[in-house]
Amino acid sequence: MNHQFPASNVIPLRQGFLPRHYEYLMRWLEAGTCMGLCDVDVASAEDGEGIEHVLVWVRENADPAYMIQPEGMRWVLIDQLRERRLSSYRSFEAALYAIRPVLSCGATAAA
Repeated sequence: MNHQFPASNVIPLRQGFLPRHYEYLMRWLEAGTCMGLCDVDVASAEDGEGIEHVLVWVRENADPAYMIQPEGMRWVLIDQLRERRLSSYRSFEAALYAIRPVLSCGATAAA
């Protein structure tokens, strides 16, 4: 018997990486160079929708030190060197602030 089920109308919620996030990321990186921030990389998801993760390098390491990735409606901060989840945050800015508090948390203008 071949039963066909209707397509699901459930759309999983996931944080989006907006232009304002990218602008804040670049300001945060520039402001944090004096505190050891070195570089960042924004990796797109394989399906082309949204981002997979943001990697953050610090001066002390050749490998990325931190990863921030969207998980549902939160942003997860991962210690990339120790492969350990550190915490999750309501905003992308708060996750960056947890790495280095170089800009005031919530300094992003509304989109």
